[in-house]
Amino acid sequence: MGGLLRLDGYNARDLTASTNPRRILVAVAWPYANGSLHLGHMAGAYLPADIFARYHRLAGNDVLMVSGSDQHGTPVTVRADNEGRTAQDVVDQFHPEFLRYWSELGISFDLFTTTGTKNHEAVVHEMFLALLKKGYIYKGTTQQFFDTEAGRFLPDRYVEGTCPNCGYEKARGDQCDNCGRTLDPEQLLNPKSKLTGATPEMRDTEHFFFKLSAFGPQLLEWLKSREGWRKHVQNYSIGWVEEGLHDRAITRDLEWGISIPVEDLGPGKRIYVWFEAFIGYLSAAKEWSEQQGDPEAWRKWWEDAAAETYYFIGKDNIFFHTIFWPAVLMGYEGLNLPTNVPANQYVTFKGEKASKSEGIGDSVLSYLERYQPDMIRYGLAANLPETSDTDMTEAEMVRRNNDELVATWGNLVNRVLAMTAKNFDGRVPTPGALDDADQRIIDGATKVLAEVAAHIESAHLKAGLASAMSFAQEANAYLSEKEPWKTAKTDLERTGTTLFVALTAINALKVAFYPYLPFASANIHTYLGANGVLQDFGWDATPLEPGTALREAAPLFRKIDLEAEGAARASA
Repeated sequence: MGGLLRLDGYNARDLTASTNPRRILVAVAWPYANGSLHLGHMAGAYLPADIFARYHRLAGNDVLMVSGSDQHGTPVTVRADNEGRTAQDVVDQFHPEFLRYWSELGISFDLFTTTGTKNHEAVVHEMFLALLKKGYIYKGTTQQFFDTEAGRFLPDRYVEGTCPNCGYEKARGDQCDNCGRTLDPEQLLNPKSKLTGATPEMRDTEHFFFKLSAFGPQLLEWLKSREGWRKHVQNYSIGWVEEGLHDRAITRDLEWGISIPVEDLGPGKRIYVWFEAFIGYLSAAKEWSEQQGDPEAWRKWWEDAAAETYYFIGKDNIFFHTIFWPAVLMGYEGLNLPTNVPANQYVTFKGEKASKSEGIGDSVLSYLERYQPDMIRYGLAANLPETSDTDMTEAEMVRRNNDELVATWGNLVNRVLAMTAKNFDGRVPTPGALDDADQRIIDGATKVLAEVAAHIESAHLKAGLASAMSFAQEANAYLSEKEPWKTAKTDLERTGTTLFVALTAINALKVAFYPYLPFASANIHTYLGANGVLQDFGWDATPLEPGTALREAAPLFRKIDLEAEGAARASA
């Protein structure tokens, strides 16, 4: 074999400056526990975070990926009021459903908790009191909409009206789903109460405010110094700060939520969800540490200046993660600011933005009942809305499954393993001398890992997947050129060399595809005769040893007939 067969496996640990693993905190948007999630949620935050986390774990880095159900958001109480049940009943219905998504789709949280824990409340209280002591939280009087028919103040999501920025007529009191702009209820045109439909009136109410205006210059300097951020995230954030920051009320007239740790406001007040929810990233890290039996472990990700923190969110939450939360961290002091906030744009369904509140986009469970998890992951990852809104159709997901997963990647694995079983007794063949075409694929196995790693490191996840699939196509073209099904009858040594090279490509691709297709990659790892789990082998294409016994393989993916699927559902 000589030097011709040496495979210099790319190892992503080389990206670190030392032999010590990097500490990577993956902080993922907290979904409101008020309804089923749809594929737009998966593509917007949860799948990208998982791809990123899986890569870094395989690269040998120390990853902590956390999130949880946001049970205090007004969307929860709105649903509870509409259905005549308690907010806790709503949370108890949907939190377990979220856990099922993560399990069946392979979203690998280290901890997925809720904002209803005593731990979370304690961490929120501690941060509130620290900022109050420093003068960054103060008490003031503001005006808030009051529904005279219901006899109560209206939190932001209890008010609906026309967006002053884009004219969308169903904007909420906290945000416009159409243009993504963060709003205050009083900015809405033609406001109406969601409780009674009445036009609310403004009344004075006392609340605590966070002094966001004090952090403008510091935030602007920090935002302009960010490197590698997505332009739409950075430009949006800089533009918002340059317009001028205003102090924001961080309490609401509510009975449901985190209590206020001082009694200055009297009864009927709670901490605003968008002050306490992002503190959940910190409280979840502390909760995880307690579960590990090392209560101080969280500090490695939050206080070590060398640690990296990545926030995976949708574009409607950019303001809170690039401006509001960093300002809170600046005021609190001693905790790491975000390394990057790779916020995605919207996923649309036939031109309409997927919306849980509007019922647009089928639930995740409806897809999991019909399709393989890796098929769903691939269809979403290939269309991630990283720089612009992306329209998603089931037909496009099925096309990619049939043309790319089945016909390209799955076909490559299945036919190479089948030919090896038939002609070499199911063992990795011993290759002969390599020609230029062979060496190109051997070299490509190293190159593809470097390319995919570089893309994922920079949060260009869609490009990473495209690089892996491109090399799978190249390996298929190589097989077509070498025609091992023909040479098996005339030149068994040539056939062995071809199949060895193809197996080498597959061995690298199982790693490159792993962050995206973890279930299929784990199966391929087993088929190639490896002992132990793929996650322990690193971001490295360890050369296959000639003579290694391969295991019997099953087809990785199934072809889908969308018309037949639809007919079966209709008749069910």
